[in-house]
Amino acid sequence: MNESTAIAPAQLNLILAWIWILLGFASGFVLGLFFHRDDWLGGYGSFPRRLYRLAHIAFFGTGFVNFAFWLTASRLNWGGTALAVASWAFAVGAVTMPLCCVLMAQSRRFKLLFGVPVFSLMTGAVATIWKML
Repeated sequence: MNESTAIAPAQLNLILAWIWILLGFASGFVLGLFFHRDDWLGGYGSFPRRLYRLAHIAFFGTGFVNFAFWLTASRLNWGGTALAVASWAFAVGAVTMPLCCVLMAQSRRFKLLFGVPVFSLMTGAVATIWKML
């Protein structure tokens, strides 16, 4: 992409936010097709079923976090390194959180991967707060 068509860092978060909200609706639809079955994925309280529900909610949660970041960055009209770090950290956190949930639903050996989205989201929050102060 050349400079005229490149997506600005905060703009990336707005696009990601709406895609993730859409994926939250879509994943809820898919999960809703089977939730009436008591034994689906081992029952309501089973570990895999809880993790799939968490992945579904993670789409909404991280989508809204990216939207809030876009609003903040737009309102404060700031740029620079802190903006780029926060933007990419929130994007990485949004992509990896539902992915980690689904992977862990398959095998508990992936539990350490949760550090990636958590660290990414915390980095985005710290960079945003740092810039606001």
